[in-house]
Amino acid sequence: MHITISDTTIEMAHRAAGSGASALRVALSTRNEACVVLATGTSQLDMLDALVETDDIDWSRITAFHLDEYVGISGTHPASFRKYLKERFADRLPISIHSFHFIDAADEPDREIERLNAEIASKTIDVAFVGIGENGHLAFNDPPADFEVEDPYIRVKLDERCRRQQMGEGWFDRLEDVPTEAVSMSIRQIMKSKVIVCTVPESRKGEAVKKALEGDVTPDVPSSILQRHGDCHIHLDMASAALLTGNEQ
Repeated sequence: MHITISDTTIEMAHRAAGSGASALRVALSTRNEACVVLATGTSQLDMLDALVETDDIDWSRITAFHLDEYVGISGTHPASFRKYLKERFADRLPISIHSFHFIDAADEPDREIERLNAEIASKTIDVAFVGIGENGHLAFNDPPADFEVEDPYIRVKLDERCRRQQMGEGWFDRLEDVPTEAVSMSIRQIMKSKVIVCTVPESRKGEAVKKALEGDVTPDVPSSILQRHGDCHIHLDMASAALLTGNEQ
């Protein structure tokens, strides 16, 4: 793992976007296409802003996959992750992305999983942009995560801490409103990415960051699997890195 700690959240976001953009340039220079996975949530907002502002990426040759989405949420719901990615990323690009495979799990999530698995089967993921949840989750793979399932996309249950995080970030008014299931990219599929860029701001993620980066690799801390990836770039700000060995305050 390559761990970078920035003085500010904005600096962290620009460095993270730069890491991913560099990998996309390499892919586009060696092939006629590239493929990227994009995450959502408040941790990705500034990074996506910086990525959109990168002016030398030919998005017309890039295919994007959506990391995860709630089951039963329409594309117009304020908490919809496909709405998030359309408004905060796809619609803001200077040129249209070649293809964007959004997850629509509103009505028939199992059929959508079949579609997504067929679409991604022949693709090489050049860069996966991800975050780490307060409970240590990676995508919506909550603890204890399944490290063995081979399917690229799976249907998962959301634990209470994950659901409380979604409410706490302002996506839902009440815990009862937060869905209990989601469609998520699996751990094994994420780990197949050539490069992983993990952006994690804020002190509320500090405990999860320490366990993920310095603890044992275990399904009880799903993001700890990133320790085993050959080219993973972890981008932290001072708050999220505060509990790491040598950074304690």
